[in-house]
Amino acid sequence: MPLIALTGGIASGKSTIARRLAEHGAVVIDADRTVRELQEPGQPVFRRIVEEFGTGVVADDGSLDRAALGSIVFGDAEKLSALNTIVHPAVKEETQRRFREALAADPDAVIVYDVPLLREARGTGEWDTVVVAHAPAEARIRRMVDDRGMTEEDAAARVRNQASDKERLAMADIVIDTGGTLEHTLEQADRLWDQLSSRVAAA
Repeated sequence: MPLIALTGGIASGKSTIARRLAEHGAVVIDADRTVRELQEPGQPVFRRIVEEFGTGVVADDGSLDRAALGSIVFGDAEKLSALNTIVHPAVKEETQRRFREALAADPDAVIVYDVPLLREARGTGEWDTVVVAHAPAEARIRRMVDDRGMTEEDAAARVRNQASDKERLAMADIVIDTGGTLEHTLEQADRLWDQLSSRVAAA
């Protein structure tokens, strides 16, 4: 049962790789989706966030107002740390539960943890392989501007707020170059799947 961490900076094409691996049969556990589920109304994480940051982070429909929360913590290291102290341990506990669940369902499963903030949140100790989706920061900023309608300043700030390319690449066992065409990215994802499948067969 290979446990793969798939990480990459914002707009790096990481989700494209995750979808391709899922098409091949990998069990993909999405860190961002897990966070959103843990932050739903009624969940302990939601209650702790409201206690820490106030009712101003609650939208009219009772859900978490992510934009309001982001405006509070973005650029404020102390408040961001307070948020991470609430969220990261809960996400780790839940993802570990999902890993165990996937393994129980299929001992030969290839489990891919799709996580943007691997270095920031979880470290690298438990993974069989760390895969980094990599495109230069300039390319990722351009994607955010062109595809997401962000300003160049906001896009650059998002990049700066994450680990640097150098730090992320230092963790990598495998690097998938996502700076080129979609076809090139998918070809590399296919080769990665072949490697993982061979490892399972050998085991």
